[in-house]
Amino acid sequence: MPALRRIPLCLSAALAWLALALAPSLAAQPEHRELLRAHLRRELEAAAAEYGGVLGVQVVDLSDGWTAGVNADLVFPQGSAIKVPVLIELFRQAERRPALLRERREVTRASRAGGSGVAGYLTDGGSALALEDLAVLMVVLSDNTATNMLIDAVSMDSVNRTLDRLGAPRTRLRRRMIRPEQSARGEENVSTPAEAAALMARLHRCDLPFSRGACERVRAILELPKDDPVRRPIPAEVPVAFKPGALDGVGTAWALVGLPDRPYVVAIMTNYGADDNGAAIEKVSAIAYDHFRRLASMSPHGVRVPLDVLVRVRKP
Repeated sequence: MPALRRIPLCLSAALAWLALALAPSLAAQPEHRELLRAHLRRELEAAAAEYGGVLGVQVVDLSDGWTAGVNADLVFPQGSAIKVPVLIELFRQAERRPALLRERREVTRASRAGGSGVAGYLTDGGSALALEDLAVLMVVLSDNTATNMLIDAVSMDSVNRTLDRLGAPRTRLRRRMIRPEQSARGEENVSTPAEAAALMARLHRCDLPFSRGACERVRAILELPKDDPVRRPIPAEVPVAFKPGALDGVGTAWALVGLPDRPYVVAIMTNYGADDNGAAIEKVSAIAYDHFRRLASMSPHGVRVPLDVLVRVRKP
């Protein structure tokens, strides 16, 4: 004890600061966190079991990379969610050709596609839209005419080559939008929950083949307002970069949720369904949000504290 008294005051202060700095890691409760994670896995499994068709989901905790999945490696048809890789490929090509996003394409009768969107209703040859504007229509209104025009501009093969380079070989763009004969032959645009979630995690990290500025623009386009079951359980003030998709019997959603202090990804896919696709997607989204809401702005002992205080304490 006498020796301790001879420690200089500055060293004592340094040791006290070190103890405070180490307190979160020393006081961390991994057993508690694992119980929460086990609860999440059980809830996801129960949601998949209750669904009348087949449901797959992958959740990624972007704070540490932890994942939870159910049927995450099964291949599902994507509907309009496959438009995310088209958007990524557009900005990848624009990285080398900056003028590409401003290039205009004329909307003609030949380019029209059925289903959702407004471009298909425009006057034949009456409008020419920039590719970036077509991308906004593709995401916000799920515009199929705009999507097909973008696929023609960047090429289907280029989209798939980029998916290969990004480690998503089972995510495939196989056809343009609204091609019922091809769909009947099984020529679907497909992905897996695991690959879709990994792509959205890359978007969060800006680990994509274009600049951070382009990455932020892609996220901003995907965050533009649109209604979907995956968005409904999440408070409006929380940004969500997402793209849903739907076909008869199919529902999908790829979502990057910017929950302060605990961002996460959830990719949800269903097939062989009926009218309950939307309800199942909303339920899984609510389960994921509830889990990460519990972890956000928490002290090492699971006490909720103001986020600004938490950030201040964490600063080195």
